[in-house]
Amino acid sequence: MSIQQSLLSRSNQTCELCTSSDSLSVYDVPPAEAHADKCIMVCATCAAQLNGEADIDMNHWRCLNDSMWSTVPAVQVVAWRMLKKLSSEGWAQDLLDMMYLDEEMLKWAEAGLVEHSDEPTLDCNGTILQAGDTVTLVKDLNVKGANFTAKRGTAVRGIGLNSNPEHIEGKINGQRIVIISAFTKKS
Repeated sequence: MSIQQSLLSRSNQTCELCTSSDSLSVYDVPPAEAHADKCIMVCATCAAQLNGEADIDMNHWRCLNDSMWSTVPAVQVVAWRMLKKLSSEGWAQDLLDMMYLDEEMLKWAEAGLVEHSDEPTLDCNGTILQAGDTVTLVKDLNVKGANFTAKRGTAVRGIGLNSNPEHIEGKINGQRIVIISAFTKKS
């Protein structure tokens, strides 16, 4: 039986992430060799976003609420990676907090993540920022999609860093948002 036939049988001919049955294909979960245990069946929408061929549609990935509980390790790994990528969204961070991967699967999941840049994240004064630092906003920022303005002087505690050295993540008004580091000052 071919890998594709095995995956179609395992997935009941649906995407193992979002359950769509349109344009299914095999997705090799890197870094791994092509083997049915290291691949998943995905639809064209999921494949395009996983491969970076299309912009990430946050709402599409709400399907991970169900697929993260799959008994298939490869599905769990892909769900963990996408939730990690979307962790600036409150719902994704909540799901990630609930998810458990054993040590071996966590190593596999982390092996496929984009490494952090060697370039440091700097505030407006050129001070190097570290994960967990507290920063203060140096200008008013309109928060897209949240209908509020983060005011100058607002303290953001326990910031997080990501793969882009120009961005930090932090919580303002109870929402986790991405902030341009040049608009902050280390406190």
